[in-house]
Amino acid sequence: MNKLISTKLAGNLLLGSLGLLAVFHILVLLRVLPADIVWGGAIQDSSSSLFPLEMISVLITLLLAVIIAAKTGYIKAFRFQTAVNIGVWVVFAILLLSMIANFASGVAFENLIFAPVAVVLVLCAYRLAVEK
Repeated sequence: MNKLISTKLAGNLLLGSLGLLAVFHILVLLRVLPADIVWGGAIQDSSSSLFPLEMISVLITLLLAVIIAAKTGYIKAFRFQTAVNIGVWVVFAILLLSMIANFASGVAFENLIFAPVAVVLVLCAYRLAVEK
């Protein structure tokens, strides 16, 4: 895996994808995109749970991006490097669970778009996690 993709490229792919994901969730939050294409179709545009769930999504996405940026070297972690290394494994686990959820979802958009992208992101997160 180390020879297939560099740490920097894996980190950049993850950061770019997380940035796009944050924009996506903000567009759902602003109701530019329909709410039924996220959360497995469990919420609707008129649902009162749309705002808190999408805010949680945006905040988690930003937290994951900070962890990846620290591992990639864009943010200096200094004495928190051990926490960053553990955090990357947490990012890997979250993305792995997300990938499984996307494949299991009954929403075609998640199955066809997010699931294949999630596979690539899981591989990138794994590449970063195994890097010393």
